[in-house]
Amino acid sequence: MEPVNTPRIRNAKWIKSSYSGGNEGNCIEFARDLAIHGNVPVRDSKNPEGPALRFEPAAWRSFVTAVKGDDLVAAPHG
Repeated sequence: MEPVNTPRIRNAKWIKSSYSGGNEGNCIEFARDLAIHGNVPVRDSKNPEGPALRFEPAAWRSFVTAVKGDDLVAAPHG
């Protein structure tokens, strides 16, 4: 598996999530163009040089579908 700090990952076309809003707060970006290589990198837009999580395309689609459907349940705090 390719490390997340390779030139291909760093130079990917990163897309900010439309659910992140425009307040520069809790935002994520993903690199859809790398899905053809078997993974979708996701990173914190405030830390583009930091780590990225990688999802298989099917897992990423499931996550996006859950977010769009408001099907995620927040974990209890404490």
